[in-house]
Amino acid sequence: MPAQACPLCEADGGLLVFRNEALRIIQAGEAGFPAFYRVIWNRHVAEFSDLCAAERETCMNAVVTIEQVLRSELRPAKINLAALGNVVPHLHWHVIARFEWDSYFPAPVWSAPQRPADDAQLAAVASRCGEINRRIAETMAL
Repeated sequence: MPAQACPLCEADGGLLVFRNEALRIIQAGEAGFPAFYRVIWNRHVAEFSDLCAAERETCMNAVVTIEQVLRSELRPAKINLAALGNVVPHLHWHVIARFEWDSYFPAPVWSAPQRPADDAQLAAVASRCGEINRRIAETMAL
């Protein structure tokens, strides 16, 4: 996919939490998953192996930072990590806090829901995301 046709080259891809020369972290705004983040490599590459060793370390450190903040702040049942790129072949990692009460758990977020959404629980998580975003940005800036 040419960079000019890539949605992740053209826009941030969500609420910008942090950006440096190498990557950006966004809160994805996926319905039913307020604690759904993406680490997006700024340069248009399709695969993780397109990065040199130092770049791979930088990228994975960002993924780990988000995971650690989500675990500390939300105590989820699980953190899902994924780097699919089938629809948008621009390197990005999904970092998703999962809870036993979420509509899809334990199935993947891209599957069919297994139960109705728990609006009170979703609102409680969403209300924490401002602080989570601040902690992610501060930790990444160190």
